[in-house]
Amino acid sequence: MSITKQMKDYLIKFFWDGKSVPQELFELSQYFRNNDPIEFELKKENGEIVAISKNYRYGSIITSGKTKDELEKNIEDAILTSFEIPFSYKKEVGIHKVDKKNHTYAYA
Repeated sequence: MSITKQMKDYLIKFFWDGKSVPQELFELSQYFRNNDPIEFELKKENGEIVAISKNYRYGSIITSGKTKDELEKNIEDAILTSFEIPFSYKKEVGIHKVDKKNHTYAYA
């Protein structure tokens, strides 16, 4: 994610002053309330680990990383992006891994 986009997201959050949150946060919570956690299948391709969602209701979420840690971060970012949630709201969203074996992520 570019530094320009990150700065823009943080500026928007700053000017809202915590009085309002994006509608997409509500939509994400509704998604996880009504659906199972998002599960990812991992594949190795060209020296990277590629993660492809298996049960995302609105299509597929695809991301990659060179290491497991980078992949974890990119999966969280890809989930936020799929719901059009600014990166600056990552803490409020609280996406976390719920099943290490099956690479499953849910909303906190």
